Amino acid sequence: MPLPRFYRLPVDRRESILRVARAHFARDGADRASYNKIIAELGISKTSAYQYFDGKEDLFAGVIEDVHTRILQALGDWRNASSAEQFWEQLRQASERLVAHGLAHPEDLALLDASTAQDPAPWLAPVIDNGRALGVIRADVDRELMLAATAAVLRAADVWLAMRLREGAAVRDVTWSLLEGLWRKPDES
Repeated sequence: MPLPRFYRLPVDRRESILRVARAHFARDGADRASYNKIIAELGISKTSAYQYFDGKEDLFAGVIEDVHTRILQALGDWRNASSAEQFWEQLRQASERLVAHGLAHPEDLALLDASTAQDPAPWLAPVIDNGRALGVIRADVDRELMLAATAAVLRAADVWLAMRLREGAAVRDVTWSLLEGLWRKPDES
């Protein structure tokens, strides 16, 4: 993660550093991106760069944290639904916002796989809790297990969706129907 001095930089400078690094990591991948090329494009010395990050891995972690934050912002805060219909509609809208964000920000889309390793609970836990309260999500499965299983399905779906979008394929997002199958009690049809 970035060093404390990075967070003391003006917001526009932090955003500039993350934007340049995000472009390099999205284009070249975390392994092939060059720390030296990134800092050269930023116009800072290697000594200065090491005041903000311990190295390329640290910078990459900061970029992924920022991508994750941007994705959560695109999803928006979960507002408790008052009916099953409203619950599914809100999930559909969240999915549409996520797809639109990915199309508008291809670098975030390219780094989505790495960002899905971040903790999904801040956004997902309220969804699970609301769904359980509405009877949309089964309550006979431990909450933490349901959260972990749902996060795993979402990670796989996000990576699949990102790959399809990068290919330019027309995609019908089936994530929520997959989740509906996971969330529904076995005796429901």
